[in-house]
Amino acid sequence: MKQWFALSAIGRNRPGIVADLSELIYECDCNLEDSSMTVLGSEFAVLLLLSGQGDETGERLSTACKRLEWEKRLTVFFRPLECDPAATPQLLGIKRYRLQATGLDKAGIVARTSRCLADLGINIRQMDTQSCPEPESGSMVYTMNIEMEAPADVDETSLRERLDAIGRELYIDLSLEDAPS
Repeated sequence: MKQWFALSAIGRNRPGIVADLSELIYECDCNLEDSSMTVLGSEFAVLLLLSGQGDETGERLSTACKRLEWEKRLTVFFRPLECDPAATPQLLGIKRYRLQATGLDKAGIVARTSRCLADLGINIRQMDTQSCPEPESGSMVYTMNIEMEAPADVDETSLRERLDAIGRELYIDLSLEDAPS
C-alpha cells in the first residue's frame, strides 16, 4: 500500500544537502514526488513530498532522519499524510491570481496582505519575499510575490479595492493579475 510523507529540513547552507536528502529518500525505498527548496539568509530550507510502499517505511524514514540530523547537522521533521495528495478534491470554480507587492521595507506588509486574503477565503499557494538595497539610494526595498487561489464567489473588484487600500496605507505598490490555471 502506498504511503505519503511530508519531510522538511533546514540547515546551514552548504554543498551536498540535496544529495544527502535524496540519498536518504532512495535508501528508504521512497520516491520524491514534489519539492520546494530555497536559501534563507545563511540557511538552506527544503520541503519534500515523498511516497513509499510497505509497513516499515515510516520507521525507516524516522531512523534515517535521526541519523541525518546527527551526521549532517540538519534539523529534519517528517510526518505521514492521511491520504494521497493527488486524491485531494480540487476546488471547483477557483480563480488563480498572482499578486506582487513592492515598496520600502517596513513591518506589516506580509501580515496585512495575508490577513486580507485569508478574510476573503483566498488560499496562498506559494509566496516568495525578498528585501534588498535599492541601487541608487541604498534604501531597503521589499518585494513579495504570491500565487493564490480565490473561491469563485470572491468579488475581484472588492479584492482590488482592499489591496489598493493596503497599498496606500503602507506606501507600497500592489499589482494583481490573473494566473494560468
